[in-house]
Amino acid sequence: MGQLPFGWTVKIKNRLDKINIRKLDKEELIKEVEALGQKKFRAKQIYEWLWKKGACSFEEMTNLSVSFRSQLEEVFFLEGIVADKIQRSIDGTIKFRFKLQDGNLIESVLIPVEKDKRFTVCVSSQVGCSLSCKFCATGQMKRMRNLEVSEIYDQVVAVDRECQKVFGFGLTNIVYMGMGEPLLNYKNMIGSIRKISSEEGLGMSPRRITVSTVGISKMIYKLAEEGLKINLALSLHAADDIKRSEIMPINDQNDLASLMEALKYFHQINHTKISYEYIAFQHFNDGLDDADQLSKLCSIFPVTVNIIEYNPIDNVSYVKSDEDKINIFAKRLRDKGTMVTLRRSRGKDIDAACGQLANKN
Repeated sequence: MGQLPFGWTVKIKNRLDKINIRKLDKEELIKEVEALGQKKFRAKQIYEWLWKKGACSFEEMTNLSVSFRSQLEEVFFLEGIVADKIQRSIDGTIKFRFKLQDGNLIESVLIPVEKDKRFTVCVSSQVGCSLSCKFCATGQMKRMRNLEVSEIYDQVVAVDRECQKVFGFGLTNIVYMGMGEPLLNYKNMIGSIRKISSEEGLGMSPRRITVSTVGISKMIYKLAEEGLKINLALSLHAADDIKRSEIMPINDQNDLASLMEALKYFHQINHTKISYEYIAFQHFNDGLDDADQLSKLCSIFPVTVNIIEYNPIDNVSYVKSDEDKINIFAKRLRDKGTMVTLRRSRGKDIDAACGQLANKN
């Protein structure tokens, strides 16, 4: 339904007739609050509770009168995600399964590096995924729907609270690298980043936010022009089109040439960090010829290659590359002047590692 007529003060009992208050921007909220006979500054207080303090109910808005909170309950609804299950890995990684209001489930992962005081949350952007990457558990799921701005935002708030509780520090970094493809939920992804980075929201620097994509060229161009100084990670995993299309069907419509042009444009506009995520599969993409092809892609603009240990999933025949071979592969890249990091998997024992998020249990 559309918004209620301004000034409507009739008591509403039907949940379906209420307005989702978190879908209102600040100006819309001001108009609604004034229509209820309240001063403009009350809307600003509510907005702060919603987006800066992460309130999950009107009862938490303690600087509003009891009668006004009751009035808000009659006209609006405020719902958050609920932590349905929390699993803790032996390496400190924490996986959260959240239940949404429609019963769907999503997963987020907290990756702590205590010695560096670096605490990263990996958030989901969709329920499931439609891209069917052959090595990814999430890709075997059906995409049910996109997440709303508030559902992405709430993952950050909930994990940040747990991070402070367990480690004594708040989140330092956010990666859109969980379930789903962020660029296929573009509007809500951008909306959540603006809320997270706004001083009226969580106030996190955009430079501490990374969007990971399998590579959708036209959306990378669009992202470049948003004016957000965020980082971008391309899930590359193969440096030639034949191999990449074999494991990532999206490459048929977004080949490497088109992606390189889009990423070059992104770099020219934003001057922020671009990285390639590269899972090493045994006897598939871990040879010296593969390294040489990859180094050519790394010479177009500054980029860091993150070589990732493959995490096995059910019903998939791919095998992780040997450690010695990965080291040789990485050395070849470094010898050609490429910045390389080797990432060891975190949270494998709780299916929280890269490519394993699938609501398995």
